[in-house]
Amino acid sequence: MSRENPVQDLPEEESLALLEGKDYGRLVFSVGGEVEIFPINYHAAGREITFRTAPGTKLAGSLIAGRAVFEVDDVAEDEVWSVIVRGPVRTLETEAEIDAAEELDLRPFVPTVKRFFVRLDADEVSGRRFRRGPEPEAPLDVPD
Repeated sequence: MSRENPVQDLPEEESLALLEGKDYGRLVFSVGGEVEIFPINYHAAGREITFRTAPGTKLAGSLIAGRAVFEVDDVAEDEVWSVIVRGPVRTLETEAEIDAAEELDLRPFVPTVKRFFVRLDADEVSGRRFRRGPEPEAPLDVPD
């Protein structure tokens, strides 16, 4: 990333690694023309994003929508990065999937019972890194 280009597209592998390094993001889906956004804690492994939830809008809406967008970002003093993942959403139903999900480091943020495991299987992954700094001077020959 250079001074002239403060925005860098990230390779998929780096985007997935950044995703695996965090545990909090936002789940986005649309049902009936309404967009819903939920903050969630999650576990990422490769292209699989797993989260726990209880019956309600997040669970029902994500399953009705069938697809979701998931976004994670990080803001540091000199840079910002953002990773966006898109893919189908499904509940984990087999005993083997649920047993494996129970072993993940995935605990609710608030002390509530969340018995359902949901997985987003990424079919699109994109990431960008942004260099932070002061706004540059606008060229004199460009209109405002």
